[in-house]
Amino acid sequence: MRTLNTTALSSTAMIYLALAGVLAVGGAAVALDGGNLFATANLVDMLTRTSLTGFLAIGMTLVILCRSLDLSVGYTAALSSLVAATTMDGQAANIPLAIGAVLLVAGLIGAANGAIIAFLKVNPFIATLGTGLIIKGYLDTEYKGPAGDVPAAFQQFGYTRIAFVPVSALVMLAVAGAAIWYLRSTRTGHHMYAVGGDIDVARMSGIRTTRVLLTAHVLCGMAAGVAGLLLAARFGTGSAEAYTNLYELDAIAAVVLGGTLLLGGKGGVAGTVAGVAILAVLDTVFNVMQIDPFAKDVLRGVVIIAAVALYARRQLDRTARRPRFAISEGRA
Repeated sequence: MRTLNTTALSSTAMIYLALAGVLAVGGAAVALDGGNLFATANLVDMLTRTSLTGFLAIGMTLVILCRSLDLSVGYTAALSSLVAATTMDGQAANIPLAIGAVLLVAGLIGAANGAIIAFLKVNPFIATLGTGLIIKGYLDTEYKGPAGDVPAAFQQFGYTRIAFVPVSALVMLAVAGAAIWYLRSTRTGHHMYAVGGDIDVARMSGIRTTRVLLTAHVLCGMAAGVAGLLLAARFGTGSAEAYTNLYELDAIAAVVLGGTLLLGGKGGVAGTVAGVAILAVLDTVFNVMQIDPFAKDVLRGVVIIAAVALYARRQLDRTARRPRFAISEGRA
């Protein structure tokens, strides 16, 4: 167990060193271009970008640790923004009810995904893609544009800052801290690693694997619901077309950059936060330097592929150094 923790810390340290390197290289590139990456406006932009992707990536980390996936989070966030805005209907008194409704709806979507995967044994990619397309069909049919009205009091969630730090970024970090504690300090959190490592071994060890998968997907759905609340706060209304931004792909990219294996069983939310920050820094650098959008996507893709290749190589090297057979001293 101690060896696993040391490895996780090593991976987390590596991704934070990578974040420092990206900040240094990005700052130098912007400076050579005549700008200042660390100007207040750019810092605000970077931190603002971390919030939305961060909420989605935290939930995505939980399901990927279980060797699952959720491609419906972008659609869930869009639906959640509409549920929030229409429930609030411009009335500050309705804010608690709207938050509760969003978490309930998003949690039920996550529960549906988890049940389909855990009980019907449908591949997570297919199951969550299908759920997402169902939500998309509903959004496209029922909503032809923005709907609902978010009161000014709740819009502060999307725009208020403490110094240069957006409140939404602070909330995201608080959620990340809660997720880190959950994974490290609760039985279900430990079971998520076990299920992702080998679901058959976990089942034979007495772990209720279906319940673990269901819990991970419910929490992932609720995290997407919080992202939907942030969308509603920023837009001042519900956005049925928010799913077109492919937020789920950014979330998966952040999780992978953060060192969580797509095969499950290894990684954590601490690394995911650094992965989210790396993507935010890259986007801000590209925008400040006015890099062509196509080139920006290419460069982001190169960074993600390079990171995954590096993690895979480290994993292979670690496996190769591990002795195939353990021979005890004093035995023939």
